[in-house]
Amino acid sequence: MSTGSHAGRPKSWIAVAIIFIGFAIGGVGLVMGPDWIVFGAGAAVTVIGGIIALAVDIMTDVVVDEPRQ
Repeated sequence: MSTGSHAGRPKSWIAVAIIFIGFAIGGVGLVMGPDWIVFGAGAAVTVIGGIIALAVDIMTDVVVDEPRQ
């Protein structure tokens, strides 16, 4: 876990990048017509990224700061 920073671990950022790429592919698929096959491929990549995010336990990257006074 990253200490004292909100940066996260590299494997968590890779999962986020995969999710973003899937979202972008799906967006391109919607703009192109819509082309439902490309949109479906983007949705599948996004789901795969979500599964990877769960597998690398992305939620443990959260840093809880002390309350401000």
